[in-house]
Amino acid sequence: MLEEKVKKIIEEIRPYLKRDGGDIEFKGIEGKKVKVSLKGACQGCPGATMTLKMGVEKYIREKLPEIEGVINV
Repeated sequence: MLEEKVKKIIEEIRPYLKRDGGDIEFKGIEGKKVKVSLKGACQGCPGATMTLKMGVEKYIREKLPEIEGVINV
């Protein structure tokens, strides 16, 4: 159930990343942390950590407070 909610939220985020040439792929949930993989322009970008923490993680945690963080794998 939680996994499906996270996947739905990632689909809401995806268009914003694609607009800048990037993408995001859901990899799973480990404990209370969501594992994702940043793709395209986001992969290796100096701002990727900021995007992940201040964008993706913040948005997911607003929607699902039980999630403690998001990690790029």
